Amino acid sequence: MPNRISGDTYRVSEVEKQHFADKGYVHLRGLLTPAEVDALETVYDRFLRRDIEVPGKDYCDMAGDYGRQPEDFSIINVMLPRRYYPPWQGNIFERRAASVARQLHGDGMVIDYDQLLAKQPYKDDAVFAWHQDMAYWPDTPDTRTATLWLAIDDATVDNGCMRFVPETIHEPELRPHEPQFGDRGESHALGTTLLETDQPVTVPISRGDVTVHDERVLHGSGGNTTAGFRRAYILAFRPDSTVKIERELGFTHSHNDEADVLDEVGVEGQTR
Repeated sequence: MPNRISGDTYRVSEVEKQHFADKGYVHLRGLLTPAEVDALETVYDRFLRRDIEVPGKDYCDMAGDYGRQPEDFSIINVMLPRRYYPPWQGNIFERRAASVARQLHGDGMVIDYDQLLAKQPYKDDAVFAWHQDMAYWPDTPDTRTATLWLAIDDATVDNGCMRFVPETIHEPELRPHEPQFGDRGESHALGTTLLETDQPVTVPISRGDVTVHDERVLHGSGGNTTAGFRRAYILAFRPDSTVKIERELGFTHSHNDEADVLDEVGVEGQTR
């Protein structure tokens, strides 16, 4: 494969751009070099060890309710790590991901939020329910999104790689979503069920690769049956005008946002 990295730019092919437009996701190989992933991994693991303080519900389990203790977490979730560790802002993943978002959607795309998701070893319940990201977010006029999911470890079928239902990108309405554990005050996770006609696509990727997906494509992931972690680092890019609307509504993507704020900005017809 020819070198597609030039400094902070990763060149996305026309075929990949079309795949993203048609299917709602695309697999980009080698966004980061092994050395670049190594540098991010050092900080990533400091978050997992709680050497970097993350307050309240922004350190939680995405496979259970907020009442679980950290030693029992199945999917360690760290929201907004760049807020809690400012030196990470402007890192190589952010810079190169910005170039991808610009190629897919044009200028004016900015980071809406970042997130770490680490599935612990031998956790069959480390399942991310089928969902569409838009079910979590306010309805806004400009819904362009490029969410980059970086593999810190090889993401395989056995440890819970990403799965997509491509045809959902073209559905006019979102699927109905429900809280997975109690209500939104007890857990953050939303989910929906597959239809008999849905045809999921499983997308294993290598360390340093990313998948990029749109807010409307249905996606999820299975449990981790292996002896190792499955660590992912996520960056979501959206138009600057969209992010400004979210913040004016009081919506920051923090799990510490009040439940009534989440309900107020919820998508019409969705359970938030």
